Amino acid sequence: MLYPIGSIVLLKGANKKLCIYGRKQIQLSTNTLYDYIGCIYPEGFIDENNSYLFNHSDIDTVIYEGFKNYEEVEFQNILSSIKESV
Repeated sequence: MLYPIGSIVLLKGANKKLCIYGRKQIQLSTNTLYDYIGCIYPEGFIDENNSYLFNHSDIDTVIYEGFKNYEEVEFQNILSSIKESV
């Protein structure tokens, strides 16, 4: 299962937290599928140059897990069907 939108994480080797704002994102220049896209926390989205693509395995610590309800659970089922590579 992937973390919900709004989750705050710290990546391995990082010293700045990220807020997850998207899941299963494709980097168009390489056609690579990533689990998450995040922006720096607490600043938030500044521009696309300050957004970070990363995978679940890159997460060291979960600081806060975002909101979860029945819609999130249903969406998680959809996300789980998306292949790891495009």
